[in-house]
Amino acid sequence: MYSSMLGSTFTIAFGGSMGLEAPIVLTGSSIGSFLGRKFHLNYKTIMILVGAGATGAIAGIFKAPIAAVVFSLEVLMLDLTMITVIPLLISAATAATVSYFFLGNGVLFSFDFVQSFKISHLVYYAGLGIFTGLISLYFTKSSMYIESKMLLIKRKWQRWLLGGAVLGLLIYIFPSLYGEGYEFMHQLINNRAEGLINESLFGNFSNIAWLSLFLLLILIFKVVAMAVTGGSGGVGGIFAPSLFMGAVSGVLYSRILGAFPFLHDVPEKNLALVGMAGVMAGVMHAPLTGIFLIAEFTGGYELFTPLIITSVISYLTIMIFEPHGIYTKRLAKRGELMTHHKDRNVLQMMRVEKLIETNFRTIDPAGNLGHLVKIISESERNVIAVVDKENVFYGVVFVNDIRNIIFKPELYESTMVEDIMFMPDPLVSSKDTMEVVAQKFQDSGNFNLPVIDDGKYRGFVSRARIFSNYRKLLKEFSDE
Repeated sequence: MYSSMLGSTFTIAFGGSMGLEAPIVLTGSSIGSFLGRKFHLNYKTIMILVGAGATGAIAGIFKAPIAAVVFSLEVLMLDLTMITVIPLLISAATAATVSYFFLGNGVLFSFDFVQSFKISHLVYYAGLGIFTGLISLYFTKSSMYIESKMLLIKRKWQRWLLGGAVLGLLIYIFPSLYGEGYEFMHQLINNRAEGLINESLFGNFSNIAWLSLFLLLILIFKVVAMAVTGGSGGVGGIFAPSLFMGAVSGVLYSRILGAFPFLHDVPEKNLALVGMAGVMAGVMHAPLTGIFLIAEFTGGYELFTPLIITSVISYLTIMIFEPHGIYTKRLAKRGELMTHHKDRNVLQMMRVEKLIETNFRTIDPAGNLGHLVKIISESERNVIAVVDKENVFYGVVFVNDIRNIIFKPELYESTMVEDIMFMPDPLVSSKDTMEVVAQKFQDSGNFNLPVIDDGKYRGFVSRARIFSNYRKLLKEFSDE
């Protein structure tokens, strides 16, 4: 039911819009999380709903249900099990059906004719894989770098002004950079590239060499425009720019090949389409998504072999330099990265804030052994935190460490707490990830660690409670 509802929602919301790509994953995540809280669903169900939302969005927008399902499995890293796949299939089918119902048979991005595939062209596609892999590396590195530099500007209005100025200048010089660029891609792939250059300041230089330079500059500045938009607080997207960069890369690559007189019959349209899959495979680290999306765009599997070759080589090329896709890097920065490692996902779901135990007794550092013995007699734990009236943390006293003196009343007045306490190592912050906390437990061998924020005592986290919570969440992840 939830999967079908998500599929319909995303199709209606985004299906007829040109500004559609960027909200796919983020909005899917938000709606999945909302449904999870609303209906008190477990973490695994929430993850499936997030995937169903993203699947419905892509299936409804591009009418590409197979690619949509593959995207969620490959990029969102959901487990390939029946309990995961069936909701994704339902969402994809529902979204595509609703999209046909409201929007008719028209597809945002499709190509009915594809040049025949020839086995002699395989070497072209292999070279295109390397080329798009390098373009993908530039895409990933440049966008992350520019966005990080933009975020150094603390005042939002200054970022807006800078972003607007840069975008305005780029669009004035290269009008093709405006928007997602689907119309530009249609013209480019349908061999009307020469007409595109007339829309820019390069209109007086419409020969082949200038067209190649124009396409190269488009490749360079499309990433700048996208990253500046994102860094300014807007939505630059990833999905649509990947397709745009891939199409331009394919055409530019074909023009480079065509410059050699001994290379004949270069399939420019095929290379443009396959280049889209190559850049998508490299940028997102999702070769299967690129393969199936372009196959559905073209209405068949005529280019299936070239798509596989280019996408895989592009993926392997970028893996040499960048082991993580751009979605992965962005989710990791936000602390929301999911992987196929269940234990890592479980730890990521756990929060220190929710595991703090406050039933540990405390004592003032100015107290003596007599005061401490009284507190120990009322305590259920074998650790006493030493804090002052301002809740500043000074250390701890372990009962086992003072067992030899707590039955000596003659020492009660002369032995001070500050003489027998010590500062434990390590300390935990409520902002620490659970992976960090687990590593601290492993390195120290302690069973309890104090939680300290800005020098103030919050409580303790215990190995036993973390393990109990971990087992509960792991069961939710593992139940089929």
